[in-house]
Amino acid sequence: MRPVLVLVDRTATPPGVCRSTCALLTLARRLGPPMAVLCGPSDAASVALLGRFGAATIATIARGELDQHPAAARVELLSHLARRTTPAAVLVASHRLGQEIAARLAARLGSGLVSDAVDLRMGADGPVAVQSALLGAYRVESSVTRGIPVFTVRADAVAPTAAPMEPDVQRVHLNFPSAVRAVRRITRRPAGSELPPELATAAVVVAGGRGLGSRQSFGLVDALAKALHGTPGGSHTATELGWCPRREQIDQVGTIVHPRLYLALGISGSVRHRAAMRHAETIVAIDRNPRAPIFDVADLGVVGDVHRVVPELLAEISRRKAYPMISHNEETT
Repeated sequence: MRPVLVLVDRTATPPGVCRSTCALLTLARRLGPPMAVLCGPSDAASVALLGRFGAATIATIARGELDQHPAAARVELLSHLARRTTPAAVLVASHRLGQEIAARLAARLGSGLVSDAVDLRMGADGPVAVQSALLGAYRVESSVTRGIPVFTVRADAVAPTAAPMEPDVQRVHLNFPSAVRAVRRITRRPAGSELPPELATAAVVVAGGRGLGSRQSFGLVDALAKALHGTPGGSHTATELGWCPRREQIDQVGTIVHPRLYLALGISGSVRHRAAMRHAETIVAIDRNPRAPIFDVADLGVVGDVHRVVPELLAEISRRKAYPMISHNEETT
């Protein structure tokens, strides 16, 4: 069978493999034997994790260009592997860097591209991608009719399932052309435990909207996100008002999220915003307007002033961290 290339996303702190990659490997197994493309050293822990989720082969390469020119170097690497192996498909996580890599790779290969897939299956004529459209009211199925199919996948829409394999680790020897070095990264935000995870893949997202009233009050979003080890975000309006950075905008033209927990603070819930967060596992909304559309998709709604509710919530979180509740299964004396 033809392999399926899966671009591995790595975590910086601690070094390892992102959950999104495990989800992509889960889908890749439906299309063919997965070949995980590992950029950087092939440490034992990463190899073991990739094998646990079904990677039959691990193609690894450690070159400085992968750090200095992250998009261009990965496009060159995937293009090289695609021409060498003629895969059934190429899978990339659907985040900002992944979207750029996939688009450039499809153009390089002369192939079709399907973005933001939430599921994949093998059809009679090849791989079929499933997309969610119009607030999830429709599921659109698409297939690529020319070249090697390239898919970007909303990895948080897929539950990773293990299928242990003993992977064959292969070192890739590739000399990157000078065109890869045409754009060079000159600044980098230092990785550290205090940095929140990327918005698109975060397990917990706390977002704020116009109802917070000011940039100063938007600090409640950051405080609650930090208390829950989550990532802050904002509505389109909050971004336009300059209360949060553009990279934190959650809507159809910003970032689409699939967290386990989504908290909306002072967000009324426009169609474009709900389209980007409605597939969270649990949605909690706090807003003073009981008729706000956000309550239509919320699992738990609190009608109230965020300036009063959130400080009380922060105090309760702090109290529970200081004095953890005793499990019902534990014996007390």
